[in-house]
Amino acid sequence: MHIGIAGNIGCGKTTLTKMLAEHYGWTPKYEAVTYNPYLEDYYKDIERWSYNLETYFLAQRFQDLLDIAKSNDVIIQDRTILEGVHIFVANNKAMGNLSDRDFATYMQLFNLMMSMVNEPDLLIYLRTSVPTLVAQIQKRGREYEKGISIEYLSNLNERYESWIADYKGKVLIIEADELDYEHRPEDFAMITDKIDAQLYGLF
Repeated sequence: MHIGIAGNIGCGKTTLTKMLAEHYGWTPKYEAVTYNPYLEDYYKDIERWSYNLETYFLAQRFQDLLDIAKSNDVIIQDRTILEGVHIFVANNKAMGNLSDRDFATYMQLFNLMMSMVNEPDLLIYLRTSVPTLVAQIQKRGREYEKGISIEYLSNLNERYESWIADYKGKVLIIEADELDYEHRPEDFAMITDKIDAQLYGLF
């Protein structure tokens, strides 16, 4: 089984992925952030490095999906290949950071890859407002994220909402603004209750 955690930058995907993996005994798959060779360059010059960054992410996420397809474990994934395309690549295209030529090449790669793999069995979307995202990004203090603008986060949030509204697979939406599942056990229990209901029909 493949479970994806979806949500904007700073919404708490990695923390929730880790906690759910430990709680259920699932195998986590984390996004390639700390060792992505393009990320710092991207935030310094988004237009120059967009295609390189997005293609690197695409390759990494496709490899993850191939690994998931071969595994008998329940895999929980920190951000999915679908978000890379429908949120981040679409946003960079709309902002003029990807040329028509680069976008067409990227989408050709994506469509070929998706013909070989499956979408997640369950998608968990952490719905988070921009003020909360900004606070959490500042709290974790990653140097390369200091240049992220509120406008950029807002654009991504709008795309997430549109994508989730049209998503055809099984999705669980978590309203994350008021939650602190890392430090409040009752908040984490609320999430696991909802997951149990989706996967096992216990509630």
